Amino acid sequence: MAIGASSAQTAGEETDTTERGHPSQLRRRLGRSDLRAVPEARRELRELLRHWGRPGRSEIAELLTSELVTNALVHTDREAVLTAVVEPSQLRVEVRDFVARRPRVCTPGTGDGTHGRGLVLVDSLADAWGVQAHEVGKSVWFELDAEAA
Repeated sequence: MAIGASSAQTAGEETDTTERGHPSQLRRRLGRSDLRAVPEARRELRELLRHWGRPGRSEIAELLTSELVTNALVHTDREAVLTAVVEPSQLRVEVRDFVARRPRVCTPGTGDGTHGRGLVLVDSLADAWGVQAHEVGKSVWFELDAEAA
Protein backbone atom coordinates (compact mmCIF):
# COMPACT_ATOMS: atom_id res chain seq x y z
CA MET A 1 0.00 0.00 0.00
CA ALA A 2 1.56 3.27 -1.06
CA ILE A 3 0.86 6.14 1.27
CA GLY A 4 1.13 9.69 0.02
CA ALA A 5 0.43 13.00 1.69
CA SER A 6 -1.64 13.26 4.81
CA SER A 7 -4.10 16.05 5.36
CA ALA A 8 -5.88 16.93 8.59
CA GLN A 9 -9.56 17.30 7.78
CA THR A 10 -11.04 18.12 11.16
CA ALA A 11 -9.66 18.27 14.65
CA GLY A 12 -8.42 14.80 15.49
CA GLU A 13 -9.05 13.29 12.06
CA GLU A 14 -6.47 12.38 9.46
CA THR A 15 -6.94 10.61 6.18
CA ASP A 16 -3.95 9.36 4.21
CA THR A 17 -4.26 9.00 0.48
CA THR A 18 -2.78 6.57 -2.00
CA GLU A 19 -0.85 7.77 -5.01
CA ARG A 20 -4.10 7.81 -7.01
CA GLY A 21 -5.77 10.07 -4.45
CA HIS A 22 -8.07 7.47 -2.87
CA PRO A 23 -8.11 7.37 0.94
CA SER A 24 -6.42 4.31 2.42
CA GLN A 25 -6.21 5.13 6.11
CA LEU A 26 -8.32 6.88 8.71
CA ARG A 27 -7.00 7.90 12.09
CA ARG A 28 -9.28 9.67 14.56
CA ARG A 29 -8.93 10.65 18.19
CA LEU A 30 -12.06 9.95 20.18
CA GLY A 31 -12.82 12.25 23.09
CA ARG A 32 -13.42 10.91 26.57
CA SER A 33 -17.01 9.62 26.86
CA ASP A 34 -17.96 11.51 23.67
CA LEU A 35 -20.57 9.19 22.18
CA ARG A 36 -21.13 11.67 19.33
CA ALA A 37 -17.93 10.14 17.97
CA VAL A 38 -19.77 6.88 17.18
CA PRO A 39 -21.92 8.14 14.25
CA GLU A 40 -19.07 10.42 13.13
CA ALA A 41 -16.70 7.43 12.97
CA ARG A 42 -19.28 5.46 10.99
CA ARG A 43 -19.68 8.32 8.51
CA GLU A 44 -15.91 8.70 8.06
CA LEU A 45 -15.46 4.96 7.60
CA ARG A 46 -18.33 4.87 5.09
CA GLU A 47 -16.54 7.53 3.03
CA LEU A 48 -13.24 5.66 3.29
CA LEU A 49 -14.87 2.41 2.09
CA ARG A 50 -17.03 3.92 -0.64
CA HIS A 51 -15.42 1.80 -3.41
CA TRP A 52 -14.11 -1.10 -1.32
CA GLY A 53 -15.16 -4.72 -1.19
CA ARG A 54 -18.23 -6.71 -2.12
CA PRO A 55 -21.68 -5.35 -1.41
CA GLY A 56 -22.44 -5.41 2.29
CA ARG A 57 -18.83 -5.53 3.48
CA SER A 58 -18.64 -1.81 4.27
CA GLU A 59 -21.91 -1.99 6.22
CA ILE A 60 -20.48 -4.80 8.35
CA ALA A 61 -17.33 -2.73 8.87
CA GLU A 62 -19.41 0.26 10.01
CA LEU A 63 -21.37 -1.86 12.48
CA LEU A 64 -18.29 -3.49 13.97
CA THR A 65 -16.44 -0.18 14.16
CA SER A 66 -19.31 1.45 16.00
CA GLU A 67 -19.30 -1.45 18.49
CA LEU A 68 -15.57 -1.10 19.19
CA VAL A 69 -15.74 2.70 19.47
CA THR A 70 -18.75 2.51 21.79
CA ASN A 71 -17.06 -0.10 23.99
CA ALA A 72 -13.90 1.98 24.29
CA LEU A 73 -15.78 5.14 25.21
CA VAL A 74 -18.33 3.58 27.56
CA HIS A 75 -16.17 1.02 29.38
CA THR A 76 -12.94 2.99 29.85
CA ASP A 77 -14.07 6.57 30.56
CA ARG A 78 -10.93 7.67 28.72
CA GLU A 79 -9.93 8.89 25.28
CA ALA A 80 -9.34 6.39 22.48
CA VAL A 81 -7.87 6.32 18.97
CA LEU A 82 -9.58 4.75 15.95
CA THR A 83 -7.41 3.59 13.06
CA ALA A 84 -8.73 1.99 9.87
CA VAL A 85 -6.34 0.76 7.18
CA VAL A 86 -7.76 -0.23 3.80
CA GLU A 87 -5.91 -2.44 1.38
CA PRO A 88 -7.42 -3.76 -1.85
CA SER A 89 -8.17 -7.16 -0.33
CA GLN A 90 -8.55 -6.36 3.37
CA LEU A 91 -9.66 -3.85 5.98
CA ARG A 92 -8.19 -3.63 9.47
CA VAL A 93 -9.88 -1.49 12.12
CA GLU A 94 -8.30 -0.92 15.50
CA VAL A 95 -9.53 1.02 18.51
CA ARG A 96 -6.85 1.78 21.07
CA ASP A 97 -7.70 2.85 24.58
CA PHE A 98 -5.52 3.50 27.58
CA VAL A 99 -6.97 1.07 30.12
CA ALA A 100 -5.36 -2.35 30.56
CA ARG A 101 -8.60 -4.21 31.43
CA ARG A 102 -9.33 -6.68 28.64
CA PRO A 103 -12.82 -6.90 27.15
CA ARG A 104 -14.82 -10.08 27.58
CA VAL A 105 -17.24 -11.72 25.17
CA CYS A 106 -20.42 -12.18 27.20
CA THR A 107 -23.56 -14.06 26.43
CA PRO A 108 -26.20 -11.37 26.86
CA GLY A 109 -29.14 -12.22 29.08
CA THR A 110 -32.76 -11.50 28.30
CA GLY A 111 -32.82 -8.56 30.73
CA ASP A 112 -29.75 -6.86 29.22
CA GLY A 113 -31.66 -4.89 26.60
CA THR A 114 -29.16 -3.97 23.91
CA HIS A 115 -26.09 -4.19 26.16
CA GLY A 116 -23.46 -6.91 25.98
CA ARG A 117 -23.75 -7.77 22.31
CA GLY A 118 -20.87 -5.77 20.80
CA LEU A 119 -18.11 -8.36 20.98
CA VAL A 120 -20.58 -11.14 20.14
CA LEU A 121 -21.22 -9.29 16.86
CA VAL A 122 -17.50 -8.75 16.28
CA ASP A 123 -16.81 -12.43 16.97
CA SER A 124 -19.53 -13.59 14.60
CA LEU A 125 -19.06 -11.13 11.70
CA ALA A 126 -15.32 -10.36 11.56
CA ASP A 127 -12.97 -12.58 9.58
CA ALA A 128 -10.45 -12.16 12.42
CA TRP A 129 -10.32 -10.11 15.60
CA GLY A 130 -8.37 -9.84 18.80
CA VAL A 131 -6.96 -7.78 21.62
CA GLN A 132 -3.38 -6.55 21.70
CA ALA A 133 -1.88 -5.34 24.99
CA HIS A 134 0.28 -2.22 24.98
CA GLU A 135 2.55 -0.81 27.64
CA VAL A 136 -0.34 1.53 28.45
CA GLY A 137 -3.76 0.18 27.51
CA LYS A 138 -4.77 -2.10 24.68
CA SER A 139 -6.10 -2.24 21.12
CA VAL A 140 -9.16 -4.18 20.08
CA TRP A 141 -9.07 -4.88 16.34
CA PHE A 142 -10.91 -6.70 13.59
CA GLU A 143 -10.20 -7.57 9.97
CA LEU A 144 -12.54 -8.08 7.06
CA ASP A 145 -11.68 -9.57 3.69
CA ALA A 146 -12.98 -7.49 0.80
CA GLU A 147 -14.35 -10.44 -1.15
CA ALA A 148 -15.72 -12.68 1.61
CA ALA A 149 -19.34 -13.69 1.29
